[in-house]
Amino acid sequence: MNDILNEITWKLKKYGQEHLLNGYINLDETKQKKLLEQLNKIDFNLINCLYENTKKEIDLGNSKIEPIEYYDKYKLNEEYKELESIGEKAIREGQLAVVTMAGGQGTRLGHSGPKGTYDIGLESHKSLFELLSDSIKESEKKYNVSIPWFIMTSEENNKETVEFFEKNKFFGFEKNKTIYFFTQGQLPMVDTEGKILIGEDGLVKEAADGHGGIFESLVKSKMTDEMRRMGIKWVFVGGVDNCLAKMVDPVFLGIGINKNVTAVGKSIVKANPQEKVGVFCKKDGKPYVIEYSEISKEMAEEVDENGELKFGESHILCNLFALDSIERMGRTPLPYHSAFKKATYIDKDGNLVEPTSPNAYKFEAFLFDAFGELDNMIVLRGKREEEFAPVKNMNGVDSPETARELYKNFYNTK
Repeated sequence: MNDILNEITWKLKKYGQEHLLNGYINLDETKQKKLLEQLNKIDFNLINCLYENTKKEIDLGNSKIEPIEYYDKYKLNEEYKELESIGEKAIREGQLAVVTMAGGQGTRLGHSGPKGTYDIGLESHKSLFELLSDSIKESEKKYNVSIPWFIMTSEENNKETVEFFEKNKFFGFEKNKTIYFFTQGQLPMVDTEGKILIGEDGLVKEAADGHGGIFESLVKSKMTDEMRRMGIKWVFVGGVDNCLAKMVDPVFLGIGINKNVTAVGKSIVKANPQEKVGVFCKKDGKPYVIEYSEISKEMAEEVDENGELKFGESHILCNLFALDSIERMGRTPLPYHSAFKKATYIDKDGNLVEPTSPNAYKFEAFLFDAFGELDNMIVLRGKREEEFAPVKNMNGVDSPETARELYKNFYNTK
């Protein structure tokens, strides 16, 4: 271990991160080993570049942002039945898998466990995981097929998530046969001086690398190999916090197959011009999602000849990808974005620091950055009341209360 320690000490000195070993001597042997493993894996050049990027402002000034064309699912008329038939055939042939991104905690909801274990307040007291499980099971029964479910956790919540499923007998799925768990990547957090933080446990303070890490994580964990072995050709990717996510949608799948594209994105119309959601658009001629913070008030309010918002196709994190495209994107990591967050840490003198305001950067990739790398994709507009009931805030918009009402109304249940 001394050789490894000496090598890491030299590397830390080279990058000005020597403080990371200040508390090493006070750790037990297991944690010492874990810390060295962490430090050995860090790409310090990458972290330096990401930190330098935090000093640059987002500038879309030289980019051409345009509205994106879309298909309205309920205005397809005669084509609807044809697409539905194509999709149903692919589902029955076992070509579809479902991936749920569930790496987050329910902290913002006042919940201490993984977000997927959260009970939104239905009389059944079913968790978000069980509500999604019910949806998949309903589709399996309808199409007489087994639909494999892949769940992306994080280092932070993987153990608790798997234990939760074990306790609930995997909701009828079979581990490593019809349900699989894999973890997303992590990156160190840095302070405003670019110094990597040490967490309360004496180890490097890391944060999940965002939903854009899904492609790389699927490939590295060999989940794509497992999918290919099963004969999977299409993969639905969605978040755990949307209890109305329509993961098995034959029209969604059918239009992707029929139009010969590598991805399909599901949209809903923005509730109002100021709704805080990213919207589908074209950036320099390629599919893109522009965040609400990046779009001007004028663009947000602009309407077309029919009086509809030109930039009104909300990205609801419900996307369908051809397996080939996932494998390709998984071999080339997406660019990272920074977010300024509050992070408790141990300072260089060994003191615990609990900030009251943001003090550190986390780095994450966004799934939609992959859209511009795809050969082609299309957007299918659905209905909010049928497909989008997110649970993000404790109160108000996108809260358990609003999600619960949408769920009850759709399923006509209590």
